[in-house]
Amino acid sequence: MSFFIGLVLGIAAGIGLIVVFVRSENARSKSRTGLAATIAAFARMTVEDSRKLLPPQYYPSWVVFSQRQKMTWLNLQLTKIWPYVNEAASELIRDSVEPILEEYRPIVLSSLKFSKLTLGTVAPQLTGVSIIEDGGDGVTMELELQWDGNPSIILDIKTRLGVALPVQVKDIGFTGVFRLIFKPLVEEFPGFGAISYSLRQKKKLDLTLKVVGGDISSIPGLYEAIEGTIRDAIEDSITWPVRKIIPILPGDYSDLELKPVGTLEVKLVQAKELTNKDLIGKSDPFAVLYIRPVRDKMKKSKVINNNLNPIWNEHFEFIVEDKSTQYLMVKIFDDEGLQAAELIGCAQFQLNDLEPGKIKDVWLKLVKDLDVQRDNKNRGQVHLELLYCPFGEETNGVTNPFSSNLSMTSLEKVFKTGANGMEASDGIIPTPKRKDVIVRGVLSVTVISAQDLPAVDLIGKADPFVVLKMKKSETRNKTRVVNDSLEPVWNQTFDFLVEDGLHDMLILEVWDHDTFGKDYMGRCILTLTRAILEGEYNDSIPLEVAKTGQLNLSLKWTPQHVYRDS
Repeated sequence: MSFFIGLVLGIAAGIGLIVVFVRSENARSKSRTGLAATIAAFARMTVEDSRKLLPPQYYPSWVVFSQRQKMTWLNLQLTKIWPYVNEAASELIRDSVEPILEEYRPIVLSSLKFSKLTLGTVAPQLTGVSIIEDGGDGVTMELELQWDGNPSIILDIKTRLGVALPVQVKDIGFTGVFRLIFKPLVEEFPGFGAISYSLRQKKKLDLTLKVVGGDISSIPGLYEAIEGTIRDAIEDSITWPVRKIIPILPGDYSDLELKPVGTLEVKLVQAKELTNKDLIGKSDPFAVLYIRPVRDKMKKSKVINNNLNPIWNEHFEFIVEDKSTQYLMVKIFDDEGLQAAELIGCAQFQLNDLEPGKIKDVWLKLVKDLDVQRDNKNRGQVHLELLYCPFGEETNGVTNPFSSNLSMTSLEKVFKTGANGMEASDGIIPTPKRKDVIVRGVLSVTVISAQDLPAVDLIGKADPFVVLKMKKSETRNKTRVVNDSLEPVWNQTFDFLVEDGLHDMLILEVWDHDTFGKDYMGRCILTLTRAILEGEYNDSIPLEVAKTGQLNLSLKWTPQHVYRDS
């Protein structure tokens, strides 16, 4: 009997233990499931979510939400692995930069190559890192880098005279921002298919050249030529938007390569109120324009002698590779003859502010240095007309009036067609024989009225009239005189036969009529590009030189013929 009692109690105790164990496991499982859900929720949290949960006033002192993070921990690791990085980076630099050095080799040299290239024992210091959120299928990281290294770089140089010179590049000081793009993101390890790298911004690059066992100054101009070549090679081989692509996983990554996306047509119209750099007379200004600061991609205007309000009316074309990040840079110099030109001022314009196919007429204020935020000195302004035309399917009907692919007569098509019957190519890179497009037509100008003209008479009035003239043909017309008015209304229309609309200008001068002469009140200078593109438009144009005043105009373009200059 006791045996059965013990068996029953044992079974009951066993069942009880099983029930307790099962409930315990169920509770633990439920707890683990809840914890996993919580962790997953935290993993999906953004900075904005955390700010909603915990307002800034309750942040601990050590919590900082910053896009730019410090890199002390990574610098320690980089110092440890620098010997291996040095070996790989040196080979990479040699392979990518040496061909560009040869491309920009000065004419006085017959050969320019690396005979030795190592980056030394001092690792760069990373001063910050930023992650750029672009919403695409990649991750972009920007590393701020500072390097005062001890590299061993020797260039093997041979002159046209057969003289061999080993030139050492030393005392390099560099500060800049490198961009790393991990793209495309994939499910395989390590999570991305390729790495693209580029020098996003070059803040400082100092270097010294020295001939091993000699004096580089013994050959006049050699130092400047080699230094300029090195800087051009860096700018053209690795500076954004140029990028180098390193495949990590097998695949086609040609879509990551740099591709031109359009052309930028720039009309350098004029400048006004330039700072005078000459002690006797006035400055002799000229302009240098570029998107990428490489010598063969920079454009230079003609010199206008002894003039602080020069009119250039020159047209330049640039290839655009990344409209979202690139700028047009304009620098105005005073020509000093045999001496180095002196900078008057500079300005830049963000290409992303341009709408495809729409003329942008801008006045840019000149400053001494774009990196200096406060420059209150008046150095003058430069007047530009900008037109961005994308390539390929992005054009959406955008017409580039400067393109030689405009409609031509049958006779012109015969001249353009090659001997084999194939039409000559007008690709992205213009050939040396590319000719200007000539647009001929009639420009109808209606001078409607003026507003807020400056008073020039003793009684606070004026007797204004407008002189209209075409710059190239020097054709002139003028309105009637409106007596005693600072708000004159003319409503007069004038027609001009224009032989070269893309390269001509309309100049309107406002004068005050006096019995014994006339007083100058101001002017407006207009190119014809907008009228050619839009056909007809009305606008109010502020007067230059004058403190106040504007002209209300209507312009209409009637094309007669489009052909190419022979």
